[in-house]
Amino acid sequence: MEVRRITINIAGRVYPLNVPAAEEETLRKVGKQIENMIKDFEQNFDVRDKQDALAMCALKLGTNAEVVALNHERNIKSTNERLMKINQKLNDTGK
Repeated sequence: MEVRRITINIAGRVYPLNVPAAEEETLRKVGKQIENMIKDFEQNFDVRDKQDALAMCALKLGTNAEVVALNHERNIKSTNERLMKINQKLNDTGK
């Protein structure tokens, strides 16, 4: 597995990272998203402190991740219920 050394700039700080080559694009994209979120919080919510902006980013990203996880869980449950119904119908047909 190829590892690359990259730097990500977030809130005026540079973070050197060693990452798998396959993850480089994703990390750069996420870094840009965080930078955009910080700018958005600074402009729209009068946030002056970078740490406050980063905390708000963490809350927003954490909330988004939790919503995705809950939706995924609901989808799995719904799919399992439908499969069980189909399986039951197939079993009833075979009798």
